[in-house]
Amino acid sequence: MRHRLRRTAAALLAAFLLTAAITSSPATASTAGAMASGFDDWTCKPSAAHPNPLVLLHGLGGNGPGNYSYLGPFLAAKGYCAFTLTYGQATPAIPVGGTLSIAQSSAEIASFVQRVRRTTGAAKVDIVGHSEGGFQSIYGPKVLGYADQVGKVIALAPPTHGTTFGGLVSVGDYLGLGPLVDQVLRQFGCPACDELIVGGSAVAQLTAGPIAQPGVKYTVIASRFDALVTPHETSFIREPGVTNEFVQDTCPLDTVGHVGLAFDPTVAQLVANALDPTRATRVTCAFGPPL
Repeated sequence: MRHRLRRTAAALLAAFLLTAAITSSPATASTAGAMASGFDDWTCKPSAAHPNPLVLLHGLGGNGPGNYSYLGPFLAAKGYCAFTLTYGQATPAIPVGGTLSIAQSSAEIASFVQRVRRTTGAAKVDIVGHSEGGFQSIYGPKVLGYADQVGKVIALAPPTHGTTFGGLVSVGDYLGLGPLVDQVLRQFGCPACDELIVGGSAVAQLTAGPIAQPGVKYTVIASRFDALVTPHETSFIREPGVTNEFVQDTCPLDTVGHVGLAFDPTVAQLVANALDPTRATRVTCAFGPPL
């Protein structure tokens, strides 16, 4: 068990460090600065065109501001009130979230949904989730029973049916994260890691019976080049009322990886179109980070 957790945590910490490297790049910073309005602005009031505020959920090993430093401002510039949080954080001293149990994190997210609704006066929110955040965007409305407060769910590479975490272990080893992983596991552990693998307890809860909830419109977006959530099709929800798509169905040459999904202009356009199909625009293919 410990060996599996160590290898899993190595992969997830590698993903987090790669995300941090991307979000601190000058290009990302300048893009975010140009589109700052409406993202994590608690004075924002939803418009008639976009009455549902957005709740943006980060991946395991990440945090809200970093994970959505590109996509958050992009969606705010489209006229949405968009809000994020760092859930499942073992200690305030380390800006890494999502490592606590799925149940603990989902309770935090449910409270945050209520805060967004209460502050904005909205009856419903739309949820955009990446990786574990994608899983939480599907898990919470079903298991915690707040589907009537959710309009749309856009899940980016969620480990819906569990994942083998294949591929990124070698990245973690290459980056020399072994000692750091051991330290993190000794101090805090990673309950969510074990719950999201194939056969994990949270996966079993989510997949017991229908996943999609009445009244919620779901879109699942995955990449054929994802090295973390594998096999790739395990992200999909094969049920009525759910749209499942690969990035490469629209842009075959975009080799975006798992972490890169949150920083890909192609994916950003796909998300915007899924949130507002009546104003959907033609996707101009771009290239996301192959990480």
